[in-house]
Amino acid sequence: MAAGFAQWGNDLYTGRRSYDIVGRRKVWYTISAILVAVSAVLLVKPGLNPGIEFRGGSEFVVSGVTDLDQQLAIDTVQANAPGESPKVTTIGTESLRIQTAELSNTEVEEMQGALAEAYGVPEENVTSSFIGPSWGADISRKAITGIVVFLLFVAVVMTIYFRNWRMAVAALIALFHDLIITAGVYAGVGWEVTPATVIGFLTILGYSIYDTVVVFDKVRENTADTLEQTRFTYAEKANLAVNQTLVRSINTSVVALLPVASILFVGAFVLGAGTLRDIALALFVGMLIGTFSSVFLATPAEVSLRERESAIREHTRKVLASRGARGAAESGEPVTAGAAGVRSAGQLRPGGHQGVAAQPKRRR
Repeated sequence: MAAGFAQWGNDLYTGRRSYDIVGRRKVWYTISAILVAVSAVLLVKPGLNPGIEFRGGSEFVVSGVTDLDQQLAIDTVQANAPGESPKVTTIGTESLRIQTAELSNTEVEEMQGALAEAYGVPEENVTSSFIGPSWGADISRKAITGIVVFLLFVAVVMTIYFRNWRMAVAALIALFHDLIITAGVYAGVGWEVTPATVIGFLTILGYSIYDTVVVFDKVRENTADTLEQTRFTYAEKANLAVNQTLVRSINTSVVALLPVASILFVGAFVLGAGTLRDIALALFVGMLIGTFSSVFLATPAEVSLRERESAIREHTRKVLASRGARGAAESGEPVTAGAAGVRSAGQLRPGGHQGVAAQPKRRR
């Protein structure tokens, strides 16, 4: 199986086998648009569920309980603070976390006693804390500032590195695509947005850009001499780059996703609500979507932007017209330019075949 996978990767790299990813970009655009639309709806309703760090309030942790009945905690809180709608989550196998709105010191002491009595544990097993909303607002403000600065740096650096602003635009499109879908999934699951979730979102930015830059590097290498030849169009050379980096993208994603999936499983099903679960979900979804966007969205979007350039558009027209003329000459029937569709591009810089001039000379 490993040998077959290696051969498959070698075939993709040499162009012996090719998938028309760029040519079918409308399909990927449609899929991405649907995912983004669904995510946008989820962000509106039910919307993100901010944790106590962002909305402020009192938090109680009851440890050493034998009965993890969450309804008992809800009834206990509402009996002592009518009108409250507490959020109760299970932590591990013997702890519960109860979050309420801000309570006075007297109400906190009464609540601790009531929860200890309800669950049959010593009052020392019920800890309480208060978190003000200003702390969460400060974290949110810094996170937004960090994202804006990061995006500006990415746009500038990518424009300078690739000497083409269209690659920076395509990378940012993929980045927003990844963030919106990840946030939408988080809203759909309904887990609380905590500082760990914010860290996960920020980590996604780096991963998504890194994966896209690797693919774009190959696109730049393959398309450097596009206008100097008439065999392949810009889209076909870019498609070869995506195929050549496909195996690398799959391998990198699998290696990155396996440990994150393990952390997500442990955080969600063994430890219960907590930092591990929050950050692992954001990372898992973000990495998965980031792999999709780097292959199926970033490069097709870059090709769509480049094909708006008059030089690229004219070159594509010449290549397809020449290809159509050759087809007509071989078949004897008229062929419309471009009717052959996207052609699989082979190894463009083989460093190899240079014709008979490269053959050893026989001594006379």
